[in-house]
Order: sequence, then C-alpha cells, then structure tokens
Amino acid sequence: MRTTALALVATAASLALAGGGGAATTGTVSLTGTVGPGFTITLKNHGKAVKTLAPAKYQFVISDKSNIHNFHLTGPGVNRKTSVGGTGTTKWTLTLRNGTYRFVCDPHKTSMKGAFIVKAP
Repeated sequence: MRTTALALVATAASLALAGGGGAATTGTVSLTGTVGPGFTITLKNHGKAVKTLAPAKYQFVISDKSNIHNFHLTGPGVNRKTSVGGTGTTKWTLTLRNGTYRFVCDPHKTSMKGAFIVKAP
C-alpha cells in the first residue's frame, strides 16, 4: 500500500513538473519583417536574418515603412500581405509547416525578395 501511494505521489509530481516546464518554455516566437523605406525587405528573429525555422506557431510583426512597397509572405498554406499604398505595423499569427516560404515586395519582386525554409531540427 505504501509503495502504491509513493508511486502515485511520484507520478503526480512528475506530471506537474512536465506541465509547468512546458508552460514556461512554450510560446509564440515573434519575427520582425521590415519593408522600406528604401528598397529593402527583411525578416529577422532577434536581429538575425531568418534562414531556417522549426515548424511551429509564429507571430509576424511587419513594419511597412513606405507607401510604394508591401510585404507579401507565401508558403505552404500561407498567403498574407500588407497593402502597397499603406504604411504602419501589421501583426499576423501563423502556423508554419515544412516547406519553403518566400517574402517579396510585389511591385519590386525581382529585387526585393527573400526566402526561408521550415523543417524539423
């Protein structure tokens, strides 16, 4: 009986720790996209250019600094963009899955473009 009680306490404690640890380490990663004011377009994670990401949910914070540009993101299940005539900050929460994602300024897509890959680590 005592062994069973100890096993139940140990199981409950390990479940509580797993739940608490998961809650502390999970969350949506924020990525920063910038287009303009010149002829530049970038996507960064903590100041570094995004090249690869793990499949997960991400918050995109897009800063559109020019009314002649937009930020257009496409990839598996994703097709989101800011308007060409508008400026300001736009936020998207997107779940990215395996594949290649591209971001461009539609009016200047031959020179203002970037890409990254989503794959499991």
